[in-house]
Amino acid sequence: MIEYENLRSVNKPFFEEYIKSFKDTLESGWYILGENVKKFENEFANYLNSPNCIGVASGLDALILSLKAFDFEKESEVIVPSNTYIATILSILHCGLKPVLVEPDIRTYNIDPTRIEEKISQRTKAIMAVHLYGKPCEMDPILNICNKYNLKLIEDCAQSHGAKYKNKMTGTFGAFGAFSFYPTKNLGALGDAGSIITNDANLAIAIRRLRNYGSDLKYYNELIGFNSRLDEVQAGFLSVKLKKLDAINNHKRKLAQIYFDNLKDDFIKPHIDKNFFDVYHIFNIRHEKRDDLKDYLLKNGIKTDIHYPVPPHKQKAMKEIITEKNFPISEEIHRTTLSLPISYSHTEDDISKVIEIMNMF
Repeated sequence: MIEYENLRSVNKPFFEEYIKSFKDTLESGWYILGENVKKFENEFANYLNSPNCIGVASGLDALILSLKAFDFEKESEVIVPSNTYIATILSILHCGLKPVLVEPDIRTYNIDPTRIEEKISQRTKAIMAVHLYGKPCEMDPILNICNKYNLKLIEDCAQSHGAKYKNKMTGTFGAFGAFSFYPTKNLGALGDAGSIITNDANLAIAIRRLRNYGSDLKYYNELIGFNSRLDEVQAGFLSVKLKKLDAINNHKRKLAQIYFDNLKDDFIKPHIDKNFFDVYHIFNIRHEKRDDLKDYLLKNGIKTDIHYPVPPHKQKAMKEIITEKNFPISEEIHRTTLSLPISYSHTEDDISKVIEIMNMF
Protein backbone atom coordinates (compact mmCIF):
# COMPACT_ATOMS: atom_id res chain seq x y z
CA MET A 1 0.00 0.00 0.00
CA ILE A 2 1.28 3.46 -0.94
CA GLU A 3 -0.04 5.80 1.73
CA TYR A 4 -1.19 9.28 0.84
CA GLU A 5 0.75 10.57 3.84
CA ASN A 6 2.55 8.81 6.68
CA LEU A 7 3.56 11.37 9.28
CA ARG A 8 5.71 8.94 11.22
CA SER A 9 7.78 8.23 8.11
CA VAL A 10 7.93 11.92 7.21
CA ASN A 11 9.26 12.85 10.64
CA LYS A 12 11.48 9.82 11.29
CA PRO A 13 14.64 11.51 9.91
CA PHE A 14 14.20 14.18 12.61
CA PHE A 15 13.42 11.92 15.60
CA GLU A 16 16.87 12.13 17.17
CA GLU A 17 16.97 15.93 17.03
CA TYR A 18 13.34 16.14 18.16
CA ILE A 19 14.12 14.07 21.24
CA LYS A 20 17.12 16.25 22.12
CA SER A 21 15.05 19.41 21.60
CA PHE A 22 12.26 18.08 23.81
CA LYS A 23 14.68 17.04 26.59
CA ASP A 24 16.38 20.45 26.49
CA THR A 25 13.00 22.20 26.72
CA LEU A 26 11.88 19.94 29.55
CA GLU A 27 15.08 20.58 31.49
CA SER A 28 14.89 24.34 30.92
CA GLY A 29 11.77 24.72 33.05
CA TRP A 30 10.49 27.49 30.74
CA TYR A 31 7.53 26.36 28.63
CA ILE A 32 5.73 29.48 27.35
CA LEU A 33 7.28 32.21 25.13
CA GLY A 34 10.83 31.20 25.90
CA GLU A 35 14.06 30.85 23.96
CA ASN A 36 12.73 28.24 21.51
CA VAL A 37 10.01 30.59 20.28
CA LYS A 38 12.43 33.51 19.95
CA LYS A 39 14.91 31.30 18.10
CA PHE A 40 12.36 29.95 15.64
CA GLU A 41 10.83 33.38 15.05
CA ASN A 42 14.24 34.77 14.14
CA GLU A 43 15.09 31.78 11.94
CA PHE A 44 11.82 31.80 10.02
CA ALA A 45 11.93 35.59 9.58
CA ASN A 46 15.45 35.26 8.15
CA TYR A 47 14.37 32.41 5.87
CA LEU A 48 11.64 34.60 4.40
CA ASN A 49 13.79 37.75 4.32
CA SER A 50 11.33 39.50 6.61
CA PRO A 51 12.14 41.54 9.73
CA ASN A 52 9.31 40.17 11.90
CA CYS A 53 7.88 36.74 12.68
CA ILE A 54 5.41 36.21 15.53
CA GLY A 55 4.62 32.65 16.58
CA VAL A 56 0.97 31.87 17.33
CA ALA A 57 -1.08 28.80 18.22
CA SER A 58 -2.40 27.84 14.78
CA GLY A 59 -2.84 28.91 11.18
CA LEU A 60 -6.45 29.92 11.88
CA ASP A 61 -5.30 32.14 14.73
CA ALA A 62 -2.69 33.67 12.44
CA LEU A 63 -5.48 34.79 10.10
CA ILE A 64 -7.76 35.97 12.92
CA LEU A 65 -5.06 38.02 14.64
CA SER A 66 -3.99 39.55 11.32
CA LEU A 67 -7.53 40.81 10.76
CA LYS A 68 -7.93 41.90 14.39
CA ALA A 69 -4.79 44.04 14.15
CA PHE A 70 -6.57 46.31 11.65
CA ASP A 71 -9.66 46.75 13.84
CA PHE A 72 -11.99 46.98 10.85
CA GLU A 73 -15.58 48.10 11.43
CA LYS A 74 -18.07 45.28 11.90
CA GLU A 75 -19.53 43.96 8.64
CA SER A 76 -16.61 45.31 6.61
CA GLU A 77 -15.96 43.09 3.61
CA VAL A 78 -12.94 40.90 2.95
CA ILE A 79 -12.41 39.38 -0.50
CA VAL A 80 -11.47 35.70 -0.48
CA PRO A 81 -11.29 32.92 -3.11
CA SER A 82 -14.45 30.82 -3.44
CA ASN A 83 -12.54 27.51 -3.36
CA THR A 84 -10.35 28.10 -0.32
CA TYR A 85 -10.20 25.86 2.74
CA ILE A 86 -12.91 26.82 5.22
CA ALA A 87 -10.42 28.20 7.78
CA THR A 88 -9.81 31.28 5.63
CA ILE A 89 -13.51 32.13 5.73
CA LEU A 90 -13.86 31.23 9.41
CA SER A 91 -11.20 33.80 10.30
CA ILE A 92 -13.23 36.53 8.60
CA LEU A 93 -16.44 35.50 10.36
CA HIS A 94 -14.80 35.26 13.78
CA CYS A 95 -13.77 38.90 13.39
CA GLY A 96 -17.34 40.02 12.67
CA LEU A 97 -16.54 40.69 9.02
CA LYS A 98 -18.20 39.61 5.79
CA PRO A 99 -16.48 37.23 3.36
CA VAL A 100 -16.97 38.14 -0.30
CA LEU A 101 -16.17 35.18 -2.52
CA VAL A 102 -14.33 35.55 -5.83
CA GLU A 103 -13.91 32.69 -8.28
CA PRO A 104 -10.45 31.17 -8.88
CA ASP A 105 -8.51 30.85 -12.11
CA ILE A 106 -9.35 27.35 -13.38
CA ARG A 107 -5.68 26.82 -14.30
CA THR A 108 -4.00 27.81 -11.03
CA TYR A 109 -6.85 27.26 -8.52
CA ASN A 110 -5.88 30.58 -6.93
CA ILE A 111 -8.03 33.71 -6.88
CA ASP A 112 -8.53 35.17 -10.36
CA PRO A 113 -7.27 38.78 -10.29
CA THR A 114 -9.46 39.70 -13.27
CA ARG A 115 -12.58 38.95 -11.21
CA ILE A 116 -11.70 40.90 -8.05
CA GLU A 117 -12.65 44.46 -8.98
CA GLU A 118 -16.26 43.59 -9.78
CA LYS A 119 -16.67 42.44 -6.16
CA ILE A 120 -15.20 45.56 -4.54
CA SER A 121 -17.67 47.84 -2.74
CA GLN A 122 -17.55 50.81 -0.38
CA ARG A 123 -17.29 48.33 2.50
CA THR A 124 -14.35 46.35 1.11
CA LYS A 125 -11.33 46.67 3.39
CA ALA A 126 -9.02 43.79 2.54
CA ILE A 127 -8.11 40.94 0.22
CA MET A 128 -7.06 37.54 1.53
CA ALA A 129 -4.86 35.93 -1.11
CA VAL A 130 -4.64 32.17 -0.56
CA HIS A 131 -1.59 30.40 -2.04
CA LEU A 132 -3.45 27.12 -2.47
CA TYR A 133 -1.70 23.74 -2.81
CA GLY A 134 1.73 25.42 -2.57
CA LYS A 135 1.33 27.56 -5.70
CA PRO A 136 1.80 31.32 -5.29
CA CYS A 137 -0.98 33.66 -6.35
CA GLU A 138 -0.40 36.06 -9.24
CA MET A 139 0.67 38.88 -6.96
CA ASP A 140 1.37 41.82 -9.30
CA PRO A 141 -2.25 42.47 -10.34
CA ILE A 142 -3.47 41.80 -6.78
CA LEU A 143 -1.05 44.37 -5.40
CA ASN A 144 -2.14 46.84 -8.07
CA ILE A 145 -5.77 46.42 -7.03
CA CYS A 146 -4.89 46.86 -3.35
CA ASN A 147 -3.03 50.08 -4.14
CA LYS A 148 -5.81 51.37 -6.41
CA TYR A 149 -8.56 50.86 -3.82
CA ASN A 150 -6.46 51.31 -0.66
CA LEU A 151 -7.10 47.75 0.51
CA LYS A 152 -5.09 45.75 3.05
CA LEU A 153 -3.53 42.52 1.79
CA ILE A 154 -3.29 39.42 3.97
CA GLU A 155 -1.66 36.30 2.54
CA ASP A 156 -2.89 32.89 3.63
CA CYS A 157 0.36 30.92 3.38
CA ALA A 158 -0.86 27.78 5.15
CA GLN A 159 0.28 25.66 2.18
CA SER A 160 3.11 27.73 0.69
CA HIS A 161 6.17 27.55 2.95
CA GLY A 162 9.09 28.51 0.69
CA ALA A 163 6.99 29.16 -2.42
CA LYS A 164 7.95 32.21 -4.50
CA TYR A 165 6.35 34.56 -6.99
CA LYS A 166 8.97 36.17 -9.23
CA ASN A 167 11.63 35.03 -6.76
CA LYS A 168 9.96 36.73 -3.78
CA MET A 169 8.72 34.59 -0.90
CA THR A 170 5.02 34.22 -0.29
CA GLY A 171 4.03 35.90 2.94
CA THR A 172 6.17 38.98 2.27
CA PHE A 173 3.95 40.83 -0.23
CA GLY A 174 1.12 41.94 2.02
CA ALA A 175 0.72 43.56 5.41
CA PHE A 176 0.67 40.06 6.90
CA GLY A 177 1.62 36.55 5.86
CA ALA A 178 -0.24 33.94 7.91
CA PHE A 179 1.35 30.48 8.16
CA SER A 180 0.12 27.17 9.52
CA PHE A 181 2.50 24.50 10.77
CA TYR A 182 -0.11 21.75 10.97
CA PRO A 183 1.73 18.38 10.84
CA THR A 184 0.99 17.68 7.15
CA LYS A 185 2.49 20.97 5.91
CA ASN A 186 5.88 21.06 4.18
CA LEU A 187 7.09 22.73 7.37
CA GLY A 188 4.94 20.82 9.84
CA ALA A 189 5.09 20.66 13.61
CA LEU A 190 3.91 17.71 15.71
CA GLY A 191 0.73 19.52 16.67
CA ASP A 192 -1.03 22.80 15.95
CA ALA A 193 1.18 25.83 15.46
CA GLY A 194 1.33 28.96 13.30
CA SER A 195 3.06 32.26 12.72
CA ILE A 196 2.54 35.72 11.27
CA ILE A 197 5.07 37.53 9.09
CA THR A 198 5.05 41.30 8.69
CA ASN A 199 7.43 43.96 7.44
CA ASP A 200 5.72 46.61 9.62
CA ALA A 201 7.28 47.01 13.07
CA ASN A 202 4.14 48.60 14.55
CA LEU A 203 1.92 45.79 13.27
CA ALA A 204 4.38 43.29 14.75
CA ILE A 205 4.01 44.95 18.14
CA ALA A 206 0.22 44.79 17.85
CA ILE A 207 0.30 41.08 16.98
CA ARG A 208 2.65 40.26 19.87
CA ARG A 209 0.19 41.96 22.22
CA LEU A 210 -2.87 40.33 20.69
CA ARG A 211 -1.45 36.80 20.97
CA ASN A 212 -0.70 37.29 24.69
CA TYR A 213 -3.86 38.67 26.29
CA GLY A 214 -3.25 42.13 24.80
CA SER A 215 -0.21 42.53 27.00
CA ASP A 216 3.44 43.59 26.69
CA LEU A 217 4.06 43.46 30.41
CA LYS A 218 2.58 40.69 32.56
CA TYR A 219 -0.69 41.71 34.25
CA TYR A 220 -0.89 44.99 32.25
CA ASN A 221 -3.27 44.73 29.30
CA GLU A 222 -3.41 47.35 26.58
CA LEU A 223 -5.70 45.50 24.15
CA ILE A 224 -8.51 42.96 24.28
CA GLY A 225 -6.27 40.08 23.34
CA PHE A 226 -6.17 36.32 22.97
CA ASN A 227 -4.24 33.37 24.30
CA SER A 228 -2.57 32.27 21.06
CA ARG A 229 1.09 31.57 21.63
CA LEU A 230 3.39 29.25 19.73
CA ASP A 231 4.29 26.44 22.11
CA GLU A 232 7.93 26.11 23.22
CA VAL A 233 8.00 22.39 22.39
CA GLN A 234 6.59 22.89 18.89
CA ALA A 235 8.93 25.83 18.28
CA GLY A 236 11.88 23.58 19.07
CA PHE A 237 10.64 20.94 16.61
CA LEU A 238 10.08 23.59 13.94
CA SER A 239 13.64 24.89 14.28
CA VAL A 240 14.88 21.34 13.65
CA LYS A 241 12.74 20.92 10.55
CA LEU A 242 13.26 24.42 9.14
CA LYS A 243 16.90 23.51 8.43
CA LYS A 244 15.57 20.92 5.96
CA LEU A 245 12.67 22.89 4.46
CA ASP A 246 14.48 23.55 1.17
CA ALA A 247 15.39 19.86 0.93
CA ILE A 248 11.75 18.91 1.61
CA ASN A 249 10.51 21.33 -1.04
CA ASN A 250 13.09 20.18 -3.57
CA HIS A 251 12.17 16.55 -2.96
CA LYS A 252 8.50 17.27 -3.56
CA ARG A 253 9.35 19.29 -6.68
CA LYS A 254 11.37 16.33 -8.01
CA LEU A 255 8.44 13.98 -7.42
CA ALA A 256 6.10 16.48 -9.08
CA GLN A 257 8.32 16.51 -12.16
CA ILE A 258 8.00 12.73 -12.44
CA TYR A 259 4.23 13.16 -12.49
CA PHE A 260 4.48 15.89 -15.13
CA ASP A 261 6.78 13.84 -17.33
CA ASN A 262 4.90 10.54 -17.18
CA LEU A 263 1.21 10.97 -16.35
CA LYS A 264 -1.08 10.72 -19.37
CA ASP A 265 -2.79 13.85 -20.60
CA ASP A 266 -6.13 12.29 -19.62
CA PHE A 267 -5.41 13.90 -16.26
CA ILE A 268 -5.41 17.69 -15.89
CA LYS A 269 -2.12 18.43 -14.19
CA PRO A 270 -1.13 21.56 -12.21
CA HIS A 271 -0.36 24.68 -14.22
CA ILE A 272 3.33 25.55 -14.65
CA ASP A 273 4.58 29.11 -15.08
CA LYS A 274 8.14 30.45 -14.86
CA ASN A 275 6.97 33.17 -12.45
CA PHE A 276 5.71 30.59 -9.94
CA PHE A 277 8.06 28.55 -7.73
CA ASP A 278 5.65 25.86 -6.49
CA VAL A 279 6.41 23.76 -3.42
CA TYR A 280 3.65 21.17 -4.01
CA HIS A 281 2.25 20.88 -0.52
CA ILE A 282 -0.45 19.13 -2.55
CA PHE A 283 -0.10 17.67 -6.04
CA ASN A 284 -3.63 17.65 -7.40
CA ILE A 285 -4.91 16.47 -10.74
CA ARG A 286 -8.43 16.82 -12.10
CA HIS A 287 -10.51 14.19 -13.86
CA GLU A 288 -14.17 13.94 -14.87
CA LYS A 289 -14.45 10.53 -13.19
CA ARG A 290 -12.62 11.58 -10.04
CA ASP A 291 -14.57 9.35 -7.66
CA ASP A 292 -14.16 6.30 -9.88
CA LEU A 293 -10.45 7.07 -10.18
CA LYS A 294 -10.07 7.40 -6.42
CA ASP A 295 -11.79 4.03 -5.87
CA TYR A 296 -9.72 2.38 -8.61
CA LEU A 297 -6.46 3.62 -7.07
CA LEU A 298 -7.46 2.43 -3.60
CA LYS A 299 -8.31 -1.04 -4.95
CA ASN A 300 -4.82 -1.07 -6.47
CA GLY A 301 -3.07 -0.13 -3.22
CA ILE A 302 -2.79 3.64 -3.59
CA LYS A 303 -4.35 6.08 -1.13
CA THR A 304 -5.33 9.58 -2.26
CA ASP A 305 -7.19 12.53 -0.76
CA ILE A 306 -9.54 15.28 -1.94
CA HIS A 307 -8.74 18.92 -1.22
CA TYR A 308 -11.60 19.67 -0.92
CA PRO A 309 -14.80 17.68 -1.51
CA VAL A 310 -17.27 20.46 -0.60
CA PRO A 311 -16.90 24.12 -1.67
CA PRO A 312 -17.33 26.71 1.11
CA HIS A 313 -20.65 28.06 -0.18
CA LYS A 314 -22.17 24.57 0.07
CA GLN A 315 -21.05 23.88 3.63
CA LYS A 316 -23.91 23.53 6.09
CA ALA A 317 -22.28 26.05 8.42
CA MET A 318 -22.31 28.66 5.64
CA LYS A 319 -25.93 28.16 4.59
CA GLU A 320 -27.20 31.46 6.02
CA ILE A 321 -23.91 33.33 5.71
CA ILE A 322 -22.86 32.96 2.07
CA THR A 323 -26.06 33.87 0.28
CA GLU A 324 -24.58 33.95 -3.22
CA LYS A 325 -24.53 30.41 -4.60
CA ASN A 326 -23.29 30.86 -8.17
CA PHE A 327 -19.68 29.65 -8.15
CA PRO A 328 -19.40 27.24 -11.09
CA ILE A 329 -15.60 27.33 -11.35
CA SER A 330 -15.18 26.50 -7.69
CA GLU A 331 -17.73 23.70 -7.96
CA GLU A 332 -15.94 22.28 -11.00
CA ILE A 333 -12.65 22.18 -9.09
CA HIS A 334 -14.19 20.57 -6.00
CA ARG A 335 -16.01 18.01 -8.16
CA THR A 336 -12.98 16.86 -10.14
CA THR A 337 -9.87 17.42 -8.01
CA LEU A 338 -7.81 14.55 -6.57
CA SER A 339 -4.65 14.82 -4.48
CA LEU A 340 -1.89 12.29 -5.23
CA PRO A 341 0.89 11.02 -2.94
CA ILE A 342 3.82 13.48 -2.83
CA SER A 343 5.27 13.55 0.68
CA TYR A 344 8.85 13.83 1.95
CA SER A 345 8.77 10.09 2.70
CA HIS A 346 7.69 8.99 -0.79
CA THR A 347 10.33 7.67 -3.15
CA GLU A 348 10.65 8.07 -6.90
CA ASP A 349 9.71 4.39 -7.20
CA ASP A 350 6.51 5.08 -5.24
CA ILE A 351 5.53 7.83 -7.66
CA SER A 352 6.41 5.71 -10.69
CA LYS A 353 4.12 2.98 -9.34
CA VAL A 354 1.29 5.48 -8.88
CA ILE A 355 1.77 6.67 -12.46
CA GLU A 356 1.87 3.15 -13.85
CA ILE A 357 -1.47 2.30 -12.26
CA MET A 358 -3.07 5.65 -13.08
CA ASN A 359 -2.14 5.40 -16.73
CA MET A 360 -4.08 2.14 -16.96
CA PHE A 361 -7.29 3.77 -15.71
